[in-house]
Amino acid sequence: MADKLVVEWPLCDGNGVCTFEAPELLEIDDDDNLIVLRDELTEADMPKAEAAVRVCPKHALRIERQG
Repeated sequence: MADKLVVEWPLCDGNGVCTFEAPELLEIDDDDNLIVLRDELTEADMPKAEAAVRVCPKHALRIERQG
């Protein structure tokens, strides 16, 4: 089972900082809503996902570790 990138939606304000760190995983639409492009993470995704979590000013992102 793959690790997952999880958004705490009530905390997310759509500022988009995370999308600069992980554009393959996240994007902001025209209405400033965060779009999760892919939530299941590969080993190669981990550095970018971790960077996105780290820069989120609202602490709305986290990585859920699976088994």
